[in-house]
Amino acid sequence: MPPKRIKTKQEEKSTASDYLKKAQDNHTQMLSALGKNNYNAVGTLAVQCAISSADAICVYEKGIRSISQDHFDVCDLVRSIPLPDANEKSNILKRIIAKKNLIQYEKRSIYQTEAHEIAKAANRFYQWVISIINK
Repeated sequence: MPPKRIKTKQEEKSTASDYLKKAQDNHTQMLSALGKNNYNAVGTLAVQCAISSADAICVYEKGIRSISQDHFDVCDLVRSIPLPDANEKSNILKRIIAKKNLIQYEKRSIYQTEAHEIAKAANRFYQWVISIINK
């Protein structure tokens, strides 16, 4: 079976900093919301931080970002980046995105433990992206 074709958009590598700025803003607000026990906001901001971070690293390394309706496609793009930790970080991203539906569309609020877990995962992914882009 041929590999799945992911819808992407070409971007100038210099625009990676624009996506990283979005990730940074979401990361900062995620940490603030966590400190205020605002767990639904933590979840939403963690997802957005991770997606913007993924866009930043994909643009920085490959000059493309996913424009697919399926957010999991960005995980495959991250996995394809020729960096030693890309596969592991792609798995972290996949776990974060898997929580998106629960966080943003289901009626129940996320629990404190879930908020802490997703914030930790988003922070780990975000810090990895920063470590690559800000070398």
